[in-house]
Amino acid sequence: MPEQYLATGRRKKAIARVFLRPGTGKFTINGRDIEEYFGLDTLKIIAKQPLTLTSLTEKFDVVVNVRGGGYTGQAGAIKHGLARALTMSDPTLRPEIKKAGYLTRDSRMIERKKYGLKKARKAPQFSKR
Repeated sequence: MPEQYLATGRRKKAIARVFLRPGTGKFTINGRDIEEYFGLDTLKIIAKQPLTLTSLTEKFDVVVNVRGGGYTGQAGAIKHGLARALTMSDPTLRPEIKKAGYLTRDSRMIERKKYGLKKARKAPQFSKR
């Protein structure tokens, strides 16, 4: 069994490299603690979902390098990478993680802006006269 597992997670423009190491449950993102990095509790919960599902929160230390996108996209990318790393660490967890939908990359992206419109779908105000 290797000392650590590396997996990549993606969501929108965010890319997260997740290192999973046997430890005490420390969660570090870009050199900062998860509590310090994410201001919202919901983002912390999203990022930790695969660990919570498998009840392995206290068994592993997680070190993440994440870049691109906003905080929500980054939290989703961390969740995806963490789920992949957990399946590498223990293949028997795969069915449970897959059933929860954490291994599927969320393919939703921002729709492109179209000409004649202000945004992807927002049109200029219409006036008959």
